[in-house]
Amino acid sequence: MTASTDSTDLLDRARAWAAEDPDPRTRAELEALLAQVEAESPGGAAAADLADRFAGRLEFGTAGLRGALGAGPNRMNRAVVVRAAAGLASYLKQQGAGPDDSVVIGYDARHDSDVFAHDTAAVMVGAGLRAQVLPRPLPTPVLAYAIRELGCVAGVMVTASHNPPQDNGYKVYLGDGSQIVPPADAGISREIDAVGALDSVPRGEGWERLGDDVVDSYKAKVAALVDAGTPRDLVSVYTPLHGVGGETVAEVLERAGFPAPHVAVAQAEPDPEFPTVAFPNPEEPGAMDLAMALAEEVGADLVLANDPDADRCAAAVPGPHGWRMLRGDEVGALLADAALRRGVQGVYATTIVSSSLLGTMAAAHGQEYRETLTGFKWLGRVDGLAFAYEEALGYCAAPELVRDKDGVSALLRLAELAATLKAEGRTLDDRLDDIARTYGLHATDQLSVRVTDLAQIDAAMSRLRAAPPVSLGGLAVERVDDLAEGSADLLPTEGLRYTLAEGARVVVRPSGTEPKLKCYLEVVVPVEEGEPGGVDAARIAAAGRLDAIRTDLAAAAGL
Repeated sequence: MTASTDSTDLLDRARAWAAEDPDPRTRAELEALLAQVEAESPGGAAAADLADRFAGRLEFGTAGLRGALGAGPNRMNRAVVVRAAAGLASYLKQQGAGPDDSVVIGYDARHDSDVFAHDTAAVMVGAGLRAQVLPRPLPTPVLAYAIRELGCVAGVMVTASHNPPQDNGYKVYLGDGSQIVPPADAGISREIDAVGALDSVPRGEGWERLGDDVVDSYKAKVAALVDAGTPRDLVSVYTPLHGVGGETVAEVLERAGFPAPHVAVAQAEPDPEFPTVAFPNPEEPGAMDLAMALAEEVGADLVLANDPDADRCAAAVPGPHGWRMLRGDEVGALLADAALRRGVQGVYATTIVSSSLLGTMAAAHGQEYRETLTGFKWLGRVDGLAFAYEEALGYCAAPELVRDKDGVSALLRLAELAATLKAEGRTLDDRLDDIARTYGLHATDQLSVRVTDLAQIDAAMSRLRAAPPVSLGGLAVERVDDLAEGSADLLPTEGLRYTLAEGARVVVRPSGTEPKLKCYLEVVVPVEEGEPGGVDAARIAAAGRLDAIRTDLAAAAGL
């Protein structure tokens, strides 16, 4: 086939897509792009843009859909969402769902989230299922809670979580309240592929707009998690990062008896443009600056934050050199330690890229420990789960309510712990020191590289496989696990795990949601018992080891 034939085929496919696009905005966008392609010289920017939009269908996987908004099958738009909803409905009916079964649908405040939610509801009704839509933009954990509370066969959350403003996404849960995993994702994807012409997808109008009952139920049960007898004196600062967590968090804290937090006003209201941050992710540099500046002004004890759909929680604490963001592993250790001290029984779980500290803590308390692949789609399905976390600021502190990460319940638990320690004249940092003295200092860090060309990630992984390092940071590499081969406990996934001497380890993997290569580093340094400044000395030693590992790993991967 000649280049000219390829070009004609692309133009024909684009015109056909535009003709059935139900959204006049994206239809006009695509028609304008077609006009540019026809007017410019072959190989121009418009042609490249068009080719990218039609390079394939936006892939439906274990994270559902996620991508940039725009026209074409490789973008997030109403046509793609209608097909995804039709494929999901077909899959559910194949699994036995019928007219009495309901799908609950939630959405955040991103561009077109409400439109995509309503399209999904209409398709579910058209397919002969019931559809229930949450009353307004709400946190993802409210949707995850509603699935089991309402007895639904599935749930859909329209969100791109902490992605940039030009993105949106489509997260699918099954009736157990957990995100989809294989083989459900492949089954749904096959049904999406089988959807015919868009105008052949039946759509109905009889979907139900839920009232506040299920939202109030979630708030009440989360607020009741904290012990009525624990202290409540806490000066806190909160930011929802322009997302949907603000109202829910404020009410949960009030119901639980905490003083209202000081709120970073410029980030308080939902805004799909996220104007004050480069990336609406509390992990990203600068995202928490406004909240920490406010904390300095008001003399706060603690800064708390959610990502835009409030399924993640971040925290910062004051220190001798200003405010410091706690790492996800540190918050995970604090929440797990608090649960273990309360005598919470069950399985304590985290992922292969999180700190090994949780396993040590669980064993010391006689509790079972489990490691899973990255993502709460795996953690939420652990049988007998008592507590789970992942280093990317995701925590499941109340699996009886939400079988997913929940930034609201985690935030409340953290506030309870901080207030309890404050009443004792102590801080979260003091408790982290206690943990280090008991279990050894487990220090973690990341080498994270954002790329413009995904081939750079493939090249780095190939280089590490072809020439695996024999030492990193002066520590011998004792074992290399190619995670792509899988194991008795883990399904295959793209990644490499290095077990180093002295308890250190490194995991290298491509991000599942962003164009990044992520390298997770951990070292373990014993704390000399009874030695003044022992924890500080261990932290200094750990920082040096992590820096050395990072330098050697970057060189080995060609980064």
